[in-house]
Amino acid sequence: MSETKYFPTTEAIDKAAKVLSEILEPTPFQKNNNLSDIYEADIYLKREDLQMVRSYKIRGAYNKIRSLEPEFLEKGIVCASAGNHAQGVAFSCNKLHIMGSIFMPVTTPKQKIEQVRMFGKEFIEIVLTGDTFDAANAAAIAYATENGKTFIPPFDDPKVMEGQGTIGREIMAQAPDRLDYIFVPIGGGGLASGLGAYIKAMSPETKVIGVEPGGAPCMKTAIDKGEIVDLPEIDKFVDGAAVKKAGEKTFEVCRQVLDDIVIVPEGAVCTMIIQMYNKSAIVVEPAGALSTAALRFYADKIKGKKVACIVSGSNNDITRMEEIREKSLLYEGLKHYFIVNFPQKSGAVVSFISNVIGPTDDLVHIQYIKKTNKNSGPALIGIEIAAKEDFEPLLRRMDEHGIKYEYINDNNLLFEILI
Repeated sequence: MSETKYFPTTEAIDKAAKVLSEILEPTPFQKNNNLSDIYEADIYLKREDLQMVRSYKIRGAYNKIRSLEPEFLEKGIVCASAGNHAQGVAFSCNKLHIMGSIFMPVTTPKQKIEQVRMFGKEFIEIVLTGDTFDAANAAAIAYATENGKTFIPPFDDPKVMEGQGTIGREIMAQAPDRLDYIFVPIGGGGLASGLGAYIKAMSPETKVIGVEPGGAPCMKTAIDKGEIVDLPEIDKFVDGAAVKKAGEKTFEVCRQVLDDIVIVPEGAVCTMIIQMYNKSAIVVEPAGALSTAALRFYADKIKGKKVACIVSGSNNDITRMEEIREKSLLYEGLKHYFIVNFPQKSGAVVSFISNVIGPTDDLVHIQYIKKTNKNSGPALIGIEIAAKEDFEPLLRRMDEHGIKYEYINDNNLLFEILI
């Protein structure tokens, strides 16, 4: 007889909600006027960024840990996380006075590491290992096995999925009308599977749309191929959703409850981070911006509809903001880099600025390397333009004034070396 596959039930999610009521109040479900105006739809935000640990991960972590028998808690628990699951586990360890070992990738932003220490205090130890979540996860599982401790999975576990599913339960109670779409971020799939299962049970006509970062589309790849795939490499920028391999249980559920998966480029995520801050005073981490960033790719379908987006977390390191701005400008076609071959004579750069840089352009980077034994020398030039339409006139002015240049935005190898 084949093993029955797990599927989150509304009864199990209701039970998880009762457990979580020990520590949590429902997070706000708010209409966002800025996004609603842009997309001509009613856009609501489920504000999981306002959780006590600033992400939804506390739900699954606490629900799982509270389900363990006392003898397992006494031996201690272990988890692996890029940050948000770790904070949920750390908070739970402190709250329940149990010891936890938390494995995190060495690439985890410092801000998230410090938050884990703050929430866990003397009840946790942090182990930094591996360059990716998957490497840290493997190390954590091995450590738990060797030391007889209980491993708390970040997503591929029934109790974790049921805990995350309580977000769907809250949305059904909070939404003023029937929702047409819900956009939910995907890392390993715990949130999408738990929420999706509840929404589909209570409102089958609501379309549940998963959202993954372009650099780590593990769930879409798995669903498209009909089997779980271990991605050979991933972009770790959207660290909260940068997972190489979807969970076995989450994959089986997601393939049943998701109506579509949108892949969002990292640059579009960065644009949304900036937009959310500037227009709505909401601070989000890259994974927390995935659901709202997906709206631009569904603009035609959601017009006139009622839409919910899960804002999954706000654990953003402020030191990343310059990188976020750069990625946004490049994606939107507003920042361009060139290697320009300047004549070795006085005033060459000044002439370039006066003849080429337009009234709304901004020369933001110049690295000039003088070659004393040559008649000309290269310089790396960075130019910001006010609108995408300004790019062609910029190139035209360079050609008209005989500027010898190499455009490097599209040259991945050269760009990675120089920028």
